[in-house]
Amino acid sequence: MKTTDTSSTDKTAGLTIGHLAKTAEVNVETIRYYQRIGLIDEPVKPPQGYRRYPAPTVERIRFIKRAQELGFSLAEIADLLSLNDQDCFDARVIAEHKQAVIQQRIDDLIAMQRELARLIKACKENVSGQECCAIIATLSNARQ
Repeated sequence: MKTTDTSSTDKTAGLTIGHLAKTAEVNVETIRYYQRIGLIDEPVKPPQGYRRYPAPTVERIRFIKRAQELGFSLAEIADLLSLNDQDCFDARVIAEHKQAVIQQRIDDLIAMQRELARLIKACKENVSGQECCAIIATLSNARQ
């Protein structure tokens, strides 16, 4: 009967940091940063050789990157990672909060777009140059 030894003395078990970075499509410094802030564990370094990361670390890093793409902060991602598959309610609460924050940003951007459109229109209507520029006047008076 053949057995597979997955002990820490097996130099083929796990991924080096370089291979992990390449497989997870991040750079090595990203992995080191995630370790420093506690998003991924840093394996023990053997007396001789390199640290070896377990294969599931690739999926954990991909989870982190996907969550970042959806706008989650690293603190929110840490909260999500602390949940298990049965904590759907807690995950939903975090996601609903993020959705509300994103909606507020969208609303703010729409308001900014409208204000800029109004200022651009006022500037275009001042073709004679007799009036002061609406854009410059608005920006100059904004904090006074």
